[in-house]
Amino acid sequence: MIRLAVRCRPELAERVLADLVERAPGGVEEEEGDGWVEYAIYGAPGELPALPDLEAAVGDGLVEVTSKEIPDDWADRWQDFHEPVLVGGRILVRPSWEEPREGAIDLLVDPGQAFGTGAHPTTRMCLELLLEIADAGEARSRLADWGTGSGVLAIAAAKLGFGPVIACDQEPAALEAAAASARANGVDLELTRVDLRRDLPPEAPTVTANLTAPLLRDVAARIEAAPRRLVCSGILVTELDEVVQSFGDRGLRERDRRTSGDWAGLLFESGSG
Repeated sequence: MIRLAVRCRPELAERVLADLVERAPGGVEEEEGDGWVEYAIYGAPGELPALPDLEAAVGDGLVEVTSKEIPDDWADRWQDFHEPVLVGGRILVRPSWEEPREGAIDLLVDPGQAFGTGAHPTTRMCLELLLEIADAGEARSRLADWGTGSGVLAIAAAKLGFGPVIACDQEPAALEAAAASARANGVDLELTRVDLRRDLPPEAPTVTANLTAPLLRDVAARIEAAPRRLVCSGILVTELDEVVQSFGDRGLRERDRRTSGDWAGLLFESGSG
C-alpha cells in the first residue's frame, strides 16, 4: 500500500484538497498541526506514484509532497487511530466499529468512506453552533449545507430536527460518500451537485458552510438572498474580520464566534433576527 501525502499552509488547503479528491474516490485523510494541513490518499502500488520527497509550487506557496509504502495490514490497523468524538456533550461522531453511547445523538461516519469525519476543529465548531440553534428552538426549518463533503453537518442537522435538508458539493465522490453516510444514519438528504465557485448555492433559512475564507467571501458576494442564520467555519483566525465584513455587507450580523487553534467558526443572523 502507498500513502501519498501533501502538506501545505492552511490558506492553500482548498486547492490541494480539490486536486487530491479527483484521485481519491475512497476519501482523503486529513491532519493538521501548528500552521499546516496535511492530506493523504492511499492506493496499491501502480495506482499511486511512488514519488521522492519534494516541494512543489501551488499558487504563490509551496507544498511538501511525500510518498511511502505502508504495511499491507494498514486497512485494519488504521482503525486504531480513529476514535469517537463527542461534540457539545451531546453529538457522538463515531466510526462503525465503535459502539454508540446512551443519551448521545449518534452520528455514524466511517473515515475511509468520507471527506471529513467530525474530528477537525472546523467541523466540531459548526456542530457546536448547530446545537446552539437547535437548543434555541430554531431547528424546525429547511437547512442547506454548502460544500457538504461526507455529509456530517447535514446528517447532524437532520438528527437535530431540521428538515428538509439539502446538501450540495461539487465533487461526485463527496456526494456519493454523503449519500452512503445518510443511509447508514437513517436520514434523508436532498443531494445536489453545485460548484460554489460559479453557481448559486441552494437557499434555506439556516445554512451551514464549512468552506475556506476566500470561497465564503466569494459566495457572500454572489448570493441573491441571505439566510436568516449562517453557521460557517473553515476560516483562519487571521481571516475572521474579512469574512464578517463580507456577510455583514449582505445584512448578516455576527452573533457568536469561537476559535480552536488556528481555526475559527462563526454564527451569523439576519439583521431582522
